[in-house]
Amino acid sequence: MSNVIGIPVAAPHASTTNSAGRVMAIVMAALAPATLFGFWLYGWPAIYLWLVTVAAATLGEAFCLRLMGRQASPVLFDGSAALTGWLLALSLPPWAPWWIGAFGGLFATVLGKQVFGGLGQNLFNPAMVARVALLISFPVQMTAWIAPLPIFSAAAPGPIDGLLILLKGLPPAFDAVASASLLGFAKTEMSRGIDLLQAMAHAPLQAWYGSRPGSLGETAAWLIAGGGVALMFLRIISWHIPLAMLAGIALPAAILHAVDPARYLDATTHLLSGGAMLGAFFIATDYVTSPNTPRGQLIFGAGCGLLTWIIRTWAGYPEGVAFAVLLMNSLTPIIDSYVKPRIYGRDRKGVALEPGK
Repeated sequence: MSNVIGIPVAAPHASTTNSAGRVMAIVMAALAPATLFGFWLYGWPAIYLWLVTVAAATLGEAFCLRLMGRQASPVLFDGSAALTGWLLALSLPPWAPWWIGAFGGLFATVLGKQVFGGLGQNLFNPAMVARVALLISFPVQMTAWIAPLPIFSAAAPGPIDGLLILLKGLPPAFDAVASASLLGFAKTEMSRGIDLLQAMAHAPLQAWYGSRPGSLGETAAWLIAGGGVALMFLRIISWHIPLAMLAGIALPAAILHAVDPARYLDATTHLLSGGAMLGAFFIATDYVTSPNTPRGQLIFGAGCGLLTWIIRTWAGYPEGVAFAVLLMNSLTPIIDSYVKPRIYGRDRKGVALEPGK
């Protein structure tokens, strides 16, 4: 109900200073330290790929808005399209060719978001929809990792060489620094227990500060986790999904590693490898595609974590965060239908309370 000048007069009301644009800006600020560190580790090709992916996501959203006859500027300025491209770029190999970023950015906003109705209507996380589509369609390009070459090192490509790598692909001169990611190596070496244990000896430490092959989102777990904690401190996200997802990964990993350490990776390596931290703090916590209640978020996060560990351990792909998040996204409506908040003004049995009780 509202009065004649459009000001709501019926109670109760809740107000907030948050807007979509403000939330997106804070999330991007939290991602910035890890992203900049990734740029430093992987140099100009990674910077160009990030720019292409973010630009493609933004252009895809603008194109869809024009098709629907809507004004593009106000919607684009909320930052949701740029954040979608940003998250997708963090999940890509740093030296992937330009068309991977362009196709992925367009796929994320056009097919992963706008076909559902735009911001707030999508069932699945757009960035993860695009990553899975890219991984299934272009497995070679999506698993071509490069060892870190800090941007100021003598071996690192300069701005022009970086642009040529983006446009033409990895030249033969850099084949020597190509390498498997930690999870990919563990997947292929699982049957060689002694070699696996030796290879994993320094893996958690490398994963913590970021000096090993992987995507931009795998560069430094401490920076990703720090950004996530900042989001919790600013009350942009709650602790339920991140904690439940990390626990869902760590608990089965710790149990199986205790049973057979030569075959199963330990919990620390699982938590600090791949997209676990990025998924727990920045992807699974998406407002639109995750449950509304704290209990529902705990169930959702635990499911994401457990599915991630199962896919990593027994499925054909070394990384499972994207698949796990999408599977749990599909269950979000079911979780919301069974795990509901307490109704305002009613007791635990659903009986209306009398005034003053």
